[in-house]
Amino acid sequence: MFFFDPRYMLFMAPAFLLMMIAQIYVSSAYNRWSRVAARSRLSGAQAAQRLISAGGLYGLRIEGVRGQMTDHYDPRDKVLRLSEGVYGSSSVAALAIAAHELGHAMQDAEGYTPLKLRSALVPAVNIGSYLGWILLMVGLFLGATSIAWLGVAVFSGGALFALATLPVELDASARARRLLNETGLIIGQEEENGVKSVLNAAALTYVAALFTAVLQLLYYVSLVAGISRDRD
Repeated sequence: MFFFDPRYMLFMAPAFLLMMIAQIYVSSAYNRWSRVAARSRLSGAQAAQRLISAGGLYGLRIEGVRGQMTDHYDPRDKVLRLSEGVYGSSSVAALAIAAHELGHAMQDAEGYTPLKLRSALVPAVNIGSYLGWILLMVGLFLGATSIAWLGVAVFSGGALFALATLPVELDASARARRLLNETGLIIGQEEENGVKSVLNAAALTYVAALFTAVLQLLYYVSLVAGISRDRD
């Protein structure tokens, strides 16, 4: 049966392990550096406002949002939304996260090509996540390899999106570190190490997401290829 194929676990076990490691790393880095106050004593919101002024990103608003690690930049409304643990906190972790999200705002303002590519993929990924499943399962059930291969092709949009996301996130983190150092919001090697640790942990989650998407796609390819061999 498709839903209980033990080969799925053989393909996905490494991805599940990496995802688990990434989540542990993120939690560990965030919990540690959220308890270390930055010597600038600025909250995440205050640091973001100073970075906005330094970067000339006029018109960009800052808002608080509920939840933990729900921070994001909204390019439609030009709003930087910071979670409860970042908006009012003066921790090293809060400054790192606020600066990272501001990095996305800078990408948007500059028309950063990888960001534009990722945004362009969103509609295709949203459609493909549903249509790909339908085509794949119908093709497998009926033994129609052409339909199944079409489902794999449509479903591959998720892997392409994960691939496009990685350079966007790495660039935002690089911008964050540079901004924090240039504006003097991070002082000393310890705080710099904390920022690096938080941002590297976040980056690992995107690496794990790409790894997971690729392995899942390869699993579907193996299923359809198996049907093709059986028919031959």
